[in-house]
Amino acid sequence: MRQAVLHRWPSALGLAAAAFQLATGADRDSVAIVIAVATLCYLGAAALDRPWIAWAGVLGASVVVTVCELAGLPWWAGLGLTALALLGAGLAGGAPRPALTAQTLALAGYGGLAMTALVVAPRAGLALAGVTLAAHAAWDVVHYRRNTVVPRSLAEFCVLLDVPLGIGAIVLAVVD
Repeated sequence: MRQAVLHRWPSALGLAAAAFQLATGADRDSVAIVIAVATLCYLGAAALDRPWIAWAGVLGASVVVTVCELAGLPWWAGLGLTALALLGAGLAGGAPRPALTAQTLALAGYGGLAMTALVVAPRAGLALAGVTLAAHAAWDVVHYRRNTVVPRSLAEFCVLLDVPLGIGAIVLAVVD
């Protein structure tokens, strides 16, 4: 039993992160941040052509969000500038174009929905962010199955974060 749990540490970590987020008060901003961090991690791994960068990106994007909030700046502006820097690095560094293009489009799509969630009514925004995050799990599954762009461990972690937190956000938006 212990061996099975250790083998599935990314799943356990994803579930724990989702549970923590829900227990401490998931709102449209916090769920939108999860979406933005997730897509930025994928973009970073593609831009630098190093799958492990995705795990480092979780920490790095979290630091960007924290620094922006402490400085009184919108977190999305800091992550947006980081995304532009990563895209520029990927283009200048010769990152594989198919992966870089796919991750840039995913960031624009999922990120655009996350930003939309911030400007609509709070409950509708929370529901939209929840649906977007849960839908991002499909992106995670594709990368897990193909074993491309990001490590399987990160894709597994993201699925078990995105689905419960996304569904939890939808439920909170409906019943709150």
